Amino acid sequence: MVESPIPRLPGTHDVSAADARALEAAIDLDELTALVLALCNIPAPVGHEQQAGQFVHDWLNAEGFSPRKVGLVEHRFNVIGRYGGLGRGPNLLFTGHLDTQSPLYDDTDRYSFKPATLADPQWLTSWLEDGIFRGHAVTNDRGPLVCTLLAAKALKKAGLQLSGTLYVTACPGEIGPEPAEECQGVSYVGKELGAQYMLTHGGVAPDYVIVAEGTDFGVNWVGCGYAYYRLTLSGDQVFTPLLEHPASSSQHPNPIVRMAGLIEAVQRWARDYDQRFRYEGAGGTAVPRVQIGAIRGGNPLNMGAGSEICSLYLEVILTPNQTIGAVDRDLKAALRGAGFDRDLSIEPYVVRHGFEADPTQVAPIHQALNRAHELTRGGPIAIAHPVYSSMWRDHNVFNMNRIPAAVMGPGRWQPTPEEFASCVKLYALAALSLCGRV
Repeated sequence: MVESPIPRLPGTHDVSAADARALEAAIDLDELTALVLALCNIPAPVGHEQQAGQFVHDWLNAEGFSPRKVGLVEHRFNVIGRYGGLGRGPNLLFTGHLDTQSPLYDDTDRYSFKPATLADPQWLTSWLEDGIFRGHAVTNDRGPLVCTLLAAKALKKAGLQLSGTLYVTACPGEIGPEPAEECQGVSYVGKELGAQYMLTHGGVAPDYVIVAEGTDFGVNWVGCGYAYYRLTLSGDQVFTPLLEHPASSSQHPNPIVRMAGLIEAVQRWARDYDQRFRYEGAGGTAVPRVQIGAIRGGNPLNMGAGSEICSLYLEVILTPNQTIGAVDRDLKAALRGAGFDRDLSIEPYVVRHGFEADPTQVAPIHQALNRAHELTRGGPIAIAHPVYSSMWRDHNVFNMNRIPAAVMGPGRWQPTPEEFASCVKLYALAALSLCGRV
């Protein structure tokens, strides 16, 4: 492969084709496949990351990376391993999350999932079929997490000692959940006990962060936040034998009936929102979507007089240049303009803003990943698809704290062991470029 003369930015160090060959020789495809399947066959739905975290801790310990656990609660801890730190080079932190997007596997699942969906084995198990990894844990996010573990091992096995410290970390709670209604307290907290807690209490001092998530080998440093809204209509109870239905549903005393009109008004606002507030940055394009997630009203055990309240629950994505106050005013104006100017409460019960890395500070990460991508996959790295900049990922935690962070990882859908091996090599080269060698 011919090496292109990519100019070296401050904060990066030279890596060569010889380095790439040495690292490739240190990657065992069978070991990678076995490790992915071992970790991803540990069930870890939201709130149940303990066993998966212990597995990562034990692996790091066995490989000599001196891991420690840092947790807000005992059963949901972050794992932090270290390599290098033998000189004065910059420090790099790799992170991936332990929890997997899935049903909660409690009684509330029956309100959100069909029985056939709950029975899908890919929620809790993973396997290799026709050369492709199956299982949601592999793609989100323990497959990319394994790539960071093996990148550290490849550097060590190849004898490439790092000047700066490489932190290899695994976090709970990236997906959520969020406390709501009767479900309050630490048992329902997500993000506060993951990467944010690790950064605050984990004894890490990163100059740069690379978040391991599937991006189809693209990179982005734009991240979205979100707001969860509760829209509550109030009305009057009327004993069913006395109820008369008005000609217009908007005049009905039962707020469950009037909720149909509110949903239409929300949908009109949502159809326009993502285009009005689309954000295009150097590190990715964010397209903020809006979706109705839940509805509550009445009591099926006692329906003789209808209900006095009905609530609609709404997720509103926030781009890095949006603030909750402006979005709140925009939503309220839209709904009041649609005639909902009375008997309607509009309240955000979760607010997480989006963030973007400073373009100058993140440049060394981009440079390192670009060089690593060239040596691994034969060309410059692309900015990831907008969908990967239009969601929450844990790079937000670091960018909000002025530590430049980017997201980059393997194929998000149906990845292969070979793709993961390529990602291991890419991560290792990026670490060598950013931390320097001794």
